[in-house]
Formats: sequence, structure tokens, C-alpha cells
Amino acid sequence: MVASGLPTPRPDHAEALVNMGIDMQRAVDLYNTNSNQHINIRIGINSGPVVAGVIGEIKFIYDLWGDTVNIASRMESHGVEGRIQVSETTRDLLPDHFQFEDRGAIQIKGKGEMNTYLIVS
Repeated sequence: MVASGLPTPRPDHAEALVNMGIDMQRAVDLYNTNSNQHINIRIGINSGPVVAGVIGEIKFIYDLWGDTVNIASRMESHGVEGRIQVSETTRDLLPDHFQFEDRGAIQIKGKGEMNTYLIVS
């Protein structure tokens, strides 16, 4: 899990995450080429408010909670191997230089039907 815009908000948080996802895909492709492997990843991104904090008494862990986190997880688990899937909320925050493939409304566990999009470029 990765978060952008925490603890300091940034107006380009969605774009930064998509660019990181693209970089991750390139790294996996390079690894596959160099090691003769065939590993794929799914990336899901959602944007919105979260609750964040440190938990634990002996071993401290910084964690995130909330509906935004749950939807991001669903974007990944209901996504497509080798692709970045974003929620409509995130798509609306991205600049025009990204292109999208509209997946239409898909059934998202715990949320019902949601419009989702795959990053094309």
C-alpha cells in the first residue's frame, strides 16, 4: 500500500501515484526481461480522505483506514494484471495527458457497482 499527499497534502497526489504505478510496471517489465520471468502486478488507485496513525505499543506501525483505502484495495483486487485501474474519483483528478479505457460499471465487493477506468497512457 502506498499513500500520496500524507502527511503533507499535495494537489498532484493522484498524478504522482499513477506515475509511480507506471514506474513500477516498467520495473517489473525490466525484471521479466532480464530474468526470463513472467511476473505481473495489478495496481489500484482511489482518492479521498483517510484516517492515519501510528498503532502498537512495542512495534510501531503507521497505518491507514477508511472507505478510501477499502476502495483502493478493491480497485487492485478487481483490476487487470499488468494494468492500473482507477476509480472515477481519481480519474476526475488526473490531468488531460492521461488516457483512459472505460471499464463501465463493475461490481465492487461491499460497494455495489462502480465506474472504473484503466490507464492507457
